[in-house]
Amino acid sequence: MSKTYIPVILRRQITEAAKDCCEYCLVPSSVALASYHIDHIISEKQGGATVFSNLALACRLCNLSKGSSIAAYRIPEDELVRLFNPRRDKWSEHFLLRPDGFILPKTPVGEGTIKVLNLNDINRAEVRSVLLARGLLGER
Repeated sequence: MSKTYIPVILRRQITEAAKDCCEYCLVPSSVALASYHIDHIISEKQGGATVFSNLALACRLCNLSKGSSIAAYRIPEDELVRLFNPRRDKWSEHFLLRPDGFILPKTPVGEGTIKVLNLNDINRAEVRSVLLARGLLGER
């Protein structure tokens, strides 16, 4: 997690762009037990800047799972794939949200992101399923 100060106006811009939802798992901050983080998409450790194009709103679980990762290793293919970038990528091009709350990958980027961020943890999928049933979660 970043120790860099992020100005209030920039935090507000990121939150508005994200529609106040985690940009990785889609859970709205209004139902979260912990405050959401501003994630450096490309971590500061990797040279990422603290600018709008490199920041995303992330729930605590997604942000802590992602850490400073910028890629995932795909074992059978023996390749590295970059992670989903909320500022460059469209969520629905890389992921499919099932009614049971599980997220399916549509691309290698989606597959790697699901793996690194542990998006399909059974408890996380169950929460998304309940939110979907109540109309509180929608695909992007």
